[in-house]
Amino acid sequence: MTVRVRIAPSPTGDPHVGTAYIALFNLIFARHFKGKFILRIEDTDQTRSRPEYEKNIIDALRWCNILWDEGPDIGGPYGPYRQSERTEIYQKHAYELVEKGKAYKCFATPEELTEMREVAAAQGKRAGYDRRYRNLSPDEVREREEQGQSYVIRLKVPLTGDCIYDDAIKGRISSPWADIDDQVLLKSDGFPTYHLANVVDDYLMKITHVIRGDEWMSSTPKHILLYESFGWKAPTFMHMPLLLGKDGKKLSKRKNPTSIFYFRDSGYLPEALINFLTLMGYSMPDEKEIYSIDEIVETFDAKRIGISGAFFDIQKLNWVNQKKIIETIPEDQLWNRLVEWQFNEGFMRKLMPLAHTRIKTFSDFMQLFDFLFISDLKMTPDLLCPKNTLPELVSCIIQAMIWSLDEQEDWTGEGIEKASHVAAEAFGVHHKKVVMPILFATIMGKHQGPPLFDSVTLLGKDRTRVRFLLAIETLGGISNKKMDKLKKGWEKRDLKALAADQGSAGSA
Repeated sequence: MTVRVRIAPSPTGDPHVGTAYIALFNLIFARHFKGKFILRIEDTDQTRSRPEYEKNIIDALRWCNILWDEGPDIGGPYGPYRQSERTEIYQKHAYELVEKGKAYKCFATPEELTEMREVAAAQGKRAGYDRRYRNLSPDEVREREEQGQSYVIRLKVPLTGDCIYDDAIKGRISSPWADIDDQVLLKSDGFPTYHLANVVDDYLMKITHVIRGDEWMSSTPKHILLYESFGWKAPTFMHMPLLLGKDGKKLSKRKNPTSIFYFRDSGYLPEALINFLTLMGYSMPDEKEIYSIDEIVETFDAKRIGISGAFFDIQKLNWVNQKKIIETIPEDQLWNRLVEWQFNEGFMRKLMPLAHTRIKTFSDFMQLFDFLFISDLKMTPDLLCPKNTLPELVSCIIQAMIWSLDEQEDWTGEGIEKASHVAAEAFGVHHKKVVMPILFATIMGKHQGPPLFDSVTLLGKDRTRVRFLLAIETLGGISNKKMDKLKKGWEKRDLKALAADQGSAGSA
């Protein structure tokens, strides 16, 4: 048997370090067993998938030196490797399950689904579909179709018993079928859900081992049932420990730097990031912590994969990066690497129009632009809070700008400028007196500098986002209760009452 593994990211956002983490262990597994590593793009979410996100995934993984044997960019014997190009395959298989009696057409309307959730909540039960269309007769199905009623195709999940399977990392797992909904396989627009496409593709692409994060364990029973329903042999499942943030929860961009590009743009070495990520889920013999990818491939043993989640410790990453700089970059090559990173002519020329009228001597240059070259920007509540504006309000304004930027999908200087005006209006505060000082302090760590919005464009989306998060953390964070209130006000774009509660003197 030839080992075949895959990474299957969705192009719906920034390339996440979690994607690199799982891709890395798939690559290690494949190389150790002389198998194949496949990149597949799972773009079934037509509303959120973007070609530029796919490009970013490919660019980010390549920067990490995680390279694949088959994929959308290089082809292979089991293509196409984008799910959006395989729709007819999924439709064929979904209707095959209906014919077998393993799945059924469900005609539930959005209103009915809302009613089901409300009834379940009132009764204190788990929200979910109540299976009301599971046992329609063929005549009833035909009649509804003739009336033009739209439908989805759902999997018939057993009503009793347990799904029992062996995970190659976690051991024997048992899940009651009663806790699992009749999963939608094919949506009313003819596009598959993740679950159907995932299983069909893994089977047709001859995937032997599915190595993925712990968060997918709740989906595994559905996938095993699909394999059984088709009469196929399931692959071996291996669920890796999650990457955790400081709060002990799954690493999230809402609280942590997670974009691979953030680490690239902040001056980390790809080999250091890769070394660090392997430490998150694996222990080398003799507790060795600094090693090459070739070393872990040669000595790999799945028994050394951890079970519990691993904390994504930036200080540990900094230590690994320093070790890699010392051990892999000779002194006479260090300047070349710095030039390659940020001190290159292309980047420096972009700074000249901003510097030309703002420096008295050449020595002023680095002081003016230091924030573009530092990751650990020093912030204090006094720096971040305009006069007579409380930290709680400043945190809320920054969080509102993050939401506005995400909604726009524009983190350039132009996007930041628009978001700052939206926030000022929503909170009823003075844009120039309140919001602009907050932004200068958050982006630059000072109240004066080069043009703010041009600087944001140069700093880039990923580092800008992290500075927003750092500012909120510096100000003491936002409690869950305050966050709920903030979200409700933000949905209406009316946060004037919240601003009044925090007593800002900078009213518009």
